Amino acid sequence: QVQLVESGGGLVQAGGSLRLSCAASGSTFSINAMGWYRQAPGKRRELVAAITSGGRTNYADSVKGRSTIFRDNAKNTVYLQMNSLKPEDTAVYYCYVDGVWATMPWTSWGQGTQVTVSS
Repeated sequence: QVQLVESGGGLVQAGGSLRLSCAASGSTFSINAMGWYRQAPGKRRELVAAITSGGRTNYADSVKGRSTIFRDNAKNTVYLQMNSLKPEDTAVYYCYVDGVWATMPWTSWGQGTQVTVSS
């Protein structure tokens, strides 16, 4: 199993920046992709950004150009740097990691961290 601990959420004014962190522990040797989803009140959970073990990244159109995802494999930590934040970025952000163990795919989720952007 892999456990995830998130940090870095909070309240920020529009135009500001935040960096979210997510540290994985446990059976981290089987981790492949790491990333972030978010869920705003009344909306479906959506992918924000993801990064594979090889460094390939994927971003939602809504954050492209304003956010950067990167990972430190030595620390089993993934980061999401968000700039030029907008009120519509307000949501609970969930870290996830996935991988394969003995041919079985698995996914682990963090507990979520609140990001609130005030106008």
